[in-house]
Amino acid sequence: MKKIKIGDFEIGGGAPLVLIAGPCVIEDEDTVMNIAGKLKKMAAESGMPLIFKASYDKANRTSHNSFRGPGLNRGLEILNKVRKELDIPVLSDVHRFEEIAPAAKILDVVQIPAFLCRQTDFVMEVARRAKVVNIKKGQFIAPQDAIHIARKAAAAGNENILLTERGASFGYNNLVVDFRSLPVLRKTGYPVIFDATHSVQLPGAAGTASGGDRTMVPCLARAAVAAGIDGLFFEVHPDPDRALSDGPNSLALENLPALLAMLRKIYLVVRPELF
Repeated sequence: MKKIKIGDFEIGGGAPLVLIAGPCVIEDEDTVMNIAGKLKKMAAESGMPLIFKASYDKANRTSHNSFRGPGLNRGLEILNKVRKELDIPVLSDVHRFEEIAPAAKILDVVQIPAFLCRQTDFVMEVARRAKVVNIKKGQFIAPQDAIHIARKAAAAGNENILLTERGASFGYNNLVVDFRSLPVLRKTGYPVIFDATHSVQLPGAAGTASGGDRTMVPCLARAAVAAGIDGLFFEVHPDPDRALSDGPNSLALENLPALLAMLRKIYLVVRPELF
């Protein structure tokens, strides 16, 4: 298993479980700084390295009237503030070619959205520019096909690749997680992340927005850690019911510490040699 270095910690290859967490979208600077500060404390108490995530532009919203975020320039300014003032690595997703270069200058991890994972030129350009690439496995991609996406990134000269499972399309307005995908993804040799909150999303189920069932997040996260992963991805919010994006599948920030403590215990059982 390849180890990926981010800041002062590593992901994969027997390294401790990594936490990738933050709100779905940047709502405003104060909210982001508040969430990031609390996450830093929670991660430290749980013994898990933290990468802060938030989107500066949700370009794939169900409705054109949905809140998308502050945009590229202002969004990167806010993420850079998190990075510098709180000393936390940051991750965000890119949706257009013209975003890649400026985003890669700020972000420690550049994320390829699930719906863009098959776009060869896009994947390779992100890989050329980014320090680390997080590839969200498309809902329409079999886990064994993810290796081809990773090979595109590697062919562009970047072996710092993370693969993230976020569920597969299943009927109308629903996703399902096949936990067999996790060992399949790990056979690629790249670290595997499990996105526990997008995996409980109900795409388009709310009509002009996606629904979700956040009550299932802890269950799926526990199962994923037991199956064997290298990191967890959570969308969190102080008040998910009032979140401007992905509220139904976001985890309440106050509930995260207890969940992290439980997940770390599971990780100690499946990877006892680490501690």
